[in-house]
Amino acid sequence: MSGYSNPTKITFVYSNPTDPEAFEAAYADQLALARKLPGLVRLEASKVWPKEDGSPTPAHRILDLYFADYAAASAAAAEAGPLVGATKQHATGGVIIAFAEVLESE
Repeated sequence: MSGYSNPTKITFVYSNPTDPEAFEAAYADQLALARKLPGLVRLEASKVWPKEDGSPTPAHRILDLYFADYAAASAAAAEAGPLVGATKQHATGGVIIAFAEVLESE
């Protein structure tokens, strides 16, 4: 890795759930759990725009959790059991969780 001291984010890419209404009903609780993570600097929650032709979107929601560096993100991940458990329960279409080094931000 090029820089463990660079800002780091943990990204959750939620695929289209089998029951979007149930997912949305539970999503606020997932955000509340994310906000409790130690060292969280910024949270960005996004909802994928519907496609104009009505075809399925490539994902349903994206959640970015920002931390000062890799160590802070790793420490938060160690405390993220409740968030990951809730995510696995409600992300019925699947979810990708990735750590990323933030190389540029404005």
